[in-house]
Amino acid sequence: MTASISPTDGITNTPADLSAKIKHIRIAMVTSIDAHGHLVAHPMTNQDIDADSYLYFFTSNDSPLWHNIAANKHVNVSFGDIDSSVYVSVSGHAEQVEDRAKMKELWNPMVAAWFPQGVDDPKLALIRVHAHTAEYWDAHGGRMVQMWRMAVAAVTGHPPKMDQGEHGTMRLN
Repeated sequence: MTASISPTDGITNTPADLSAKIKHIRIAMVTSIDAHGHLVAHPMTNQDIDADSYLYFFTSNDSPLWHNIAANKHVNVSFGDIDSSVYVSVSGHAEQVEDRAKMKELWNPMVAAWFPQGVDDPKLALIRVHAHTAEYWDAHGGRMVQMWRMAVAAVTGHPPKMDQGEHGTMRLN
């Protein structure tokens, strides 16, 4: 897989850099298109992002998300970490995966809470998202620094000087 990186601030990035930004964010909002053409967001636990920038999510094979991607594979996956001020938006297509070996590889106690029959649960399924593009914002300094700057601005009456941080767009083939 090749990648073309277009950072808006001149910083060089790789797919591994994007992976590092996403890996620590456990919950993502996976937005799909329903039967009526409406965008519908689903909170999902991020199970993995591999070296080829495939994202994996466990679901039930009778869930609305599963049915939505059967009809329209285009999805957006949004990640946000308010503490570190990292935000990532991934656009791509989703695939329905019923690979038991991959399920065993990704299995963990959180998934067991939803699927008590284990990896052999007939309803258990995986969604794999192949990223086409990803855009990220990393404001550096985190929430406390930003709150401090806002407080200073409120006291002084001058707009805050916020660190724009990193912003980049990745196009994956």
